[in-house]
Amino acid sequence: MARLGFFVLVFSFVFYLAGIASSASTTALTPREYIVASCKATRYPALCVEYLSGYANAIRKNEQHLAQTALSVSLSRAQSAAAYVAKMTHVRGIKPRERQAVKDCIENMGDTVDRLSQSVKELSHMGRAGGEGFMLHMSNVQTWVSAALTDENTCLDGFAGRVMDGNVKVAVRRRVVHVAQVTSNALALVNRYAARHRAAIPTEKP
Repeated sequence: MARLGFFVLVFSFVFYLAGIASSASTTALTPREYIVASCKATRYPALCVEYLSGYANAIRKNEQHLAQTALSVSLSRAQSAAAYVAKMTHVRGIKPRERQAVKDCIENMGDTVDRLSQSVKELSHMGRAGGEGFMLHMSNVQTWVSAALTDENTCLDGFAGRVMDGNVKVAVRRRVVHVAQVTSNALALVNRYAARHRAAIPTEKP
């Protein structure tokens, strides 16, 4: 029994040291290094670092600030793309199929902007939320960002096939694919924040 207690004590001490080491490694990182390390969790890490490194000092190595900033950047890019796509209906020589695809894409991008706006607001109100309240808000954010990404891909689907090949397709795809990549990164960082927070919540004993 005494030996069992000794081993429990040893393992507890090892985990304690591991926690200190993990915390120290994060603390030792510069703000930009923290961004680089965090962006490894995304599908497009280079793009992630490009857009978030400029906000490194504002993020202050805080996971909520990181997720919030990633969402804000995604929203900004989506708004810009939506405005650009809206102008494509007036392109000279646009074909009827292209015009319809553009109109559908305008609706999709409008939905994307709405969902990302909701997500930014929801995440900003989570500072004091804890436990189940936190997970409820986070679930909303994850759902909305996932839906925004679906909207972006739906826009791109409207230009599928060779019959849609042309300058309009190239121009729209360039903008929307970029937004989809930024949104994918934002979702990855939101999911990472949610997972880490969930892991930190103490498990209630039955």
